[in-house]
Amino acid sequence: MNWIEILIGAAVGIVGGGSFAYIIWDKALNKKKETIISEAETEGEVIKKDKILQAKEKFLQMKTEHEKYTQEKNNQLNNFDSKLKQRDTLLNQRRDELNRKTKEYEVTKKEVEVIRENLNMHLQKIEHKTEELEKLHKQNLDKLEQISSLSAEDAKAQLIESLQEEAKSEAISYINEIMEEAKQTATKEAKKIVVKTIQRVAAETAIENTVTIFHIENDEIKGRIIGREGRNIRALEAATGVEIVVDDTPEAIVLSAFDPVRREIARLALHQLVADGRIHPARIEEVVQKVKKQVDEEVVETGKRTAIDLGIHGLHPELIRLIGKMKYRSSYGQNLLQHSREVASLSTIMAAELGLNPKKARRAGLLHDIGKVPDDEPELPHALLGMKLVEKYKEKPEIANAVGAHHDEIEMQSLFAPIVQVCDAISGARPGARREVVESYIKRLKDLEDLALSYPGVTKTYAIQAGRELRIIVGSDKMSDQETKQLSYDISKRIQDEMTYPGQIKITVIRETRAVSYAK
Repeated sequence: MNWIEILIGAAVGIVGGGSFAYIIWDKALNKKKETIISEAETEGEVIKKDKILQAKEKFLQMKTEHEKYTQEKNNQLNNFDSKLKQRDTLLNQRRDELNRKTKEYEVTKKEVEVIRENLNMHLQKIEHKTEELEKLHKQNLDKLEQISSLSAEDAKAQLIESLQEEAKSEAISYINEIMEEAKQTATKEAKKIVVKTIQRVAAETAIENTVTIFHIENDEIKGRIIGREGRNIRALEAATGVEIVVDDTPEAIVLSAFDPVRREIARLALHQLVADGRIHPARIEEVVQKVKKQVDEEVVETGKRTAIDLGIHGLHPELIRLIGKMKYRSSYGQNLLQHSREVASLSTIMAAELGLNPKKARRAGLLHDIGKVPDDEPELPHALLGMKLVEKYKEKPEIANAVGAHHDEIEMQSLFAPIVQVCDAISGARPGARREVVESYIKRLKDLEDLALSYPGVTKTYAIQAGRELRIIVGSDKMSDQETKQLSYDISKRIQDEMTYPGQIKITVIRETRAVSYAK
């Protein structure tokens, strides 16, 4: 029965009568109460069972955790107990070791005491023996002094002096042997290096003249070059500074000037004038100015190309220009630029053979004759002038020293200086490098030697370094050191006044004393 039925029954009871309706309503309520109670009891039982199950599960979980915790604590206690036992064992072992060492120390201490007592006894015996030896030594010295009539100090001095003389003699002999051996070895090694260096360089032969031949197609052009009353040739000579010789030589005009740059400008200007056909003073000046600019550009380009070919970087632009200018300068017929390139290559190889920096040697070799091509002509040897130029343009000190010292004008301060000097001599002395006639060259060297031999006291003379140095040997018994200085000055003055020579000549006077003895 649901609530609707109850309500219907109640309504009917109300309608049907009061008491009957109340009975029905009361029954319905009682039944509903019993139902609610029964459901509550059932639900309570279910909740009770759930709570009991939850409590059992919680209990079992807590029991498990407690057992686990107990087990861990037991394990920790067991580990701790094991460590304690190990420590007890270790302490017992160390205690036994300490006891053993203590016993050994006691035994050693007793042994040391015994040794010390024995040592003291021996020391006392040694002191006693020493005193006895000193007494005997003194007695022997007294006897020796009586026999030799010399005191101990005098005898010692004589012995030391004798030993010193003997040691000096042996040392001098030993030093002489070592120096002789070193000279032989050094000379041999130096020859090897020079020979290797020369063998590895194949140099070209370049010969320059003081004249240039300008070839023309026919002799009619000569008249046009001369011009009316010679005005064209005069204008050309004035503009270029070159003497132009027009003679009977067929199809050729001679350009004569000491400066190769001027000759080159004149040659190129003539070439352009003849090709153009317009030859008159105004045109000549215009063409000469244009050619000068071309030659200046060619000079700079030659300098740059030379530096690039040799692998030299960082040169000042003015140094590059001077290097290019070397192309138009010659010395004894040897082209200066070609000579400088040869010296740079030789210096590179020789520096590599000696374990030095080849780049610095190459740089010094290329710049060594830079003083021969300045824009002005100061009264300085070309080596010193070249040194000033490279110092001015921020080259390194060893490079400047090598440039300035390659003719011995200044003292050499690095190994690059003698390398450049040697390579300069090799390049200049190469057969075919320079055009000086052999007979006149030999005659000039002979005249040098004969001039020095004409002075009293001179025993030998040698012209070396291709005539750049004259070495004079004088007798030590015939001339003093002061007189040798005066002799060097007198000979240099006479050479300046009486002889014609290139560059400069160094006069070295050698005076030496020799002591010779023979062991028989």
